[in-house]
Amino acid sequence: MDQRISFITLVVEDVEASRRFYVDGLRWEPELHVAGEVLMLRMGERLILSLWDRMAAEHEIGPVTTGGTPPVTLAHNVPTETEVDAVLAGARAAGAEIVAEPQKREWGGYTGYFADLDGYRWEVAYNPGPVGESVLP
Repeated sequence: MDQRISFITLVVEDVEASRRFYVDGLRWEPELHVAGEVLMLRMGERLILSLWDRMAAEHEIGPVTTGGTPPVTLAHNVPTETEVDAVLAGARAAGAEIVAEPQKREWGGYTGYFADLDGYRWEVAYNPGPVGESVLP
């Protein structure tokens, strides 16, 4: 098996609300949208973020646990601290809850977090190290 990820799938309560948040609010371009079932967003050359309706997901994968903070974070890295602030402001304007205001971190970066409509945590990060720089476009 190749060391790669092709899809990251998040189960959501309301695909149309997620579409409004990600497409209308954050201005992301959909790759595929099947109303009420799934929204797919291309995140990189070979990576899709799939937002899958709970009922459709449970039909295929079985019961999905809910409640509390999902045990996963997604990260969006940017090249400057100023961009961290701007991205978080845009997420707030789109309806996200800011769950951690941006701050300098002990490892030398600058990050903040927002929660999307289903509670998934997005880290917005300036990471001045080699790994952080390697993920920037």
